[in-house]
Amino acid sequence: MLATIFSYLRFPLIICLQIVFFTIFFVKNSQAFQSASRNHISVVGSSTVYPFAATIAEKFGRQKKFRTPTIEATGTGGGFKLFCSGIGFDFPDFSNASRKIEESELVRCAENNIKNIGEIKIGYDGIVLANSILGKKFSLSKEQIFFALADKIPYRGKLVNNHFRKWNEIDKNLPDIEIRVYGPPSTSGTRDAFVELVLEKACIDLTDFIIAYPNKKIRQKKCHTIRSDGTFIEAGENDNLILQKLRNDKNAFGIFGFSFLEENKNSIQATAIENIEPTFKTIVNNQYSVSRPLFIYFKREHFELVRGMKEFIYEIVSKDTLGANGYLVQKGLISLSDSELNQLRNKILKGL
Repeated sequence: MLATIFSYLRFPLIICLQIVFFTIFFVKNSQAFQSASRNHISVVGSSTVYPFAATIAEKFGRQKKFRTPTIEATGTGGGFKLFCSGIGFDFPDFSNASRKIEESELVRCAENNIKNIGEIKIGYDGIVLANSILGKKFSLSKEQIFFALADKIPYRGKLVNNHFRKWNEIDKNLPDIEIRVYGPPSTSGTRDAFVELVLEKACIDLTDFIIAYPNKKIRQKKCHTIRSDGTFIEAGENDNLILQKLRNDKNAFGIFGFSFLEENKNSIQATAIENIEPTFKTIVNNQYSVSRPLFIYFKREHFELVRGMKEFIYEIVSKDTLGANGYLVQKGLISLSDSELNQLRNKILKGL
């Protein structure tokens, strides 16, 4: 009797197994097919450059000739890691950056046969230290910011772990408020630029640091180290998350790009650094010293692989995009000078 029952069940069982097998086969092969081809441009990188790149992508997509590029905010360092990992549909075509690509990243790219990288400097951005408009308005020196955020500080003739917990412990003229700063992670170009332009400038020539680290490269690295005792809080690559923290805590500060400050000036205010407020004018004329250029990098190796790459580059360097009258200025980008723009366009268009 059992044999009879099995004979009845055997064929449905075989059919079920075949269905399962072909389902798995189809899913795997469809995934492989999707990774083997891509009909849109892929962009990764800086969260600061993200809104500018997203605006370009949206305008590019509205032309209906190509699909709208996908833009992912991974941070500058995270973007270069993905960008330099290889050639092919599984790897991004463009990488946004809030600093220049580093030699070590170029080496990684070259190891993966990415040797023909294009660089587009799209404009400038300031880096701001800001708090809620409901909080006290601050004016700080780079030295005061260093003593608030550095991992090691000079104290009574030696370097010690940073023990300052309140702003008035650094300078009695500052408010009696706990130091609490939200900022980007170590993969962020904004953080790289901030520690270089603020912490390093305040630290590099301090006698105790020179004695402890006579080698300048080692000293620079030590000057860049931010404290990890909870006073500085990494908030990921999401500037909106930092903004939310500042809205909920009027005594907290956040670090992000000037363009983001401009978008949210109804709720946050910038700290003057070395008595200079960050504005379009002070950043363009270099009065506000905490500023940096912004970039978009691309792989020429992908020109024949991904449709629309050259056309997207044309859109990026277009007169309607960059420059004093370009639509990115409306998003808060600080434009290149006319001479810089002409040189950039000639170089990029010649390369295409």
